[in-house]
Formats: sequence, C-alpha cells, structure tokens
Amino acid sequence: MLKTAAMIYPIEEYKTLLMERLTEKRYFHSLGVMKEAVRLAKKYGADVEKARVVGLLHDITKDMPAGQQLKYIRENGIIMDKISAPSPKLWHAITGAHLIRVQLGITDEDMLNAVRYHTTARAGMSLLEKTLYLADYTSEDRDYNGVEDMRRDVEVSMEKAMHTALQFSICDLCERDLTIHPDTIDAWNELVAKQ
Repeated sequence: MLKTAAMIYPIEEYKTLLMERLTEKRYFHSLGVMKEAVRLAKKYGADVEKARVVGLLHDITKDMPAGQQLKYIRENGIIMDKISAPSPKLWHAITGAHLIRVQLGITDEDMLNAVRYHTTARAGMSLLEKTLYLADYTSEDRDYNGVEDMRRDVEVSMEKAMHTALQFSICDLCERDLTIHPDTIDAWNELVAKQ
C-alpha cells in the first residue's frame, strides 16, 4: 500500500523492521536521529511526521554488507555517479532511499531526497532535507570532536548549523585525503554565495 502525505506512517512496524536489519548501536542511533529530527522540525517548521519517518529510516541499509549493497544496486538498476560508485560509505543513502520507496511504499519525493542526501547534502536542499542532515550530526548518541559546536549552532539557526556541518565535513574529508562528493561542494557553494 502506497503512503500519501495524509496517511499515518506505521512507526512501530518500522522500528521492528530496523531491529531486524540493524545492529543495536545503529538502531539506537536511528531512534536518536528520529528524536532530534522531530525536535528540529518543530523548531524550524518542517513536517514533523515526515521528519519522524526519515529520521528513523535514514540508515535502514547502513549495516548491509558492501557486497550485498552492491548486489542490491545492480539488481535494481541503480546508476551511481563516479564519486559514489567507489565509495561504499555513500551507498547506504542511495540504497536506503530506493528501499523505502519500493519496499515500504514511501513515494514522497521530499522524504526520499532527505534519505538520499543525508550523507552528502546538495544544493537546493528542502527544509526536511536539512532537518535530517542536521539531526544526523547532532543526535544524542554523537560524540565526535566538535559535536558541541554543532549542537550550539543548530540552536542559533539552520543556516548557521548547515555552514558548520558542511565546513566540518569538507575539512574532515580533506584531512583524510578522501574524495568530496560534488553534491557537498554544491551545497557549500550555494550556502556561501547566500552570505
């Protein structure tokens, strides 16, 4: 059954599904992101129910082994760009968005994009997309160096928090000599151009 904006999403069923698919640590992370996404949605005016769903489901394929994800990508005819293809850490956002559409019947493009771009961000992000992106950075289970700065900035404004998050991500990838997805660069450039 396909879900529409007016429908109530079966959160408890989704939790059961995630308990079967994710490690305990990842499951509790998903609960934390859901909680933070709801809080940020209320603070900044995003759709609370959609934020609850994408917060919960954003990592639905994160614990799927790389080989299984690659098989899923191939079997479903998913085309990856030249940066994502050799970067297994980016695959879960792509496979997760696809899976929630085809297996859970979630067809809302904003929700699908929120899951799809929660790792890279992109230019033209919707309020829901930013809500999930920042909730993933600031959920209560996060303890990386700089998380307190992120939590402080997310209370100031969504734009301030996006600036801090994108800057952190780009600097971290540079320091580790890793590729930076063009979507991340586009999100950064769009944000800086607005300042």
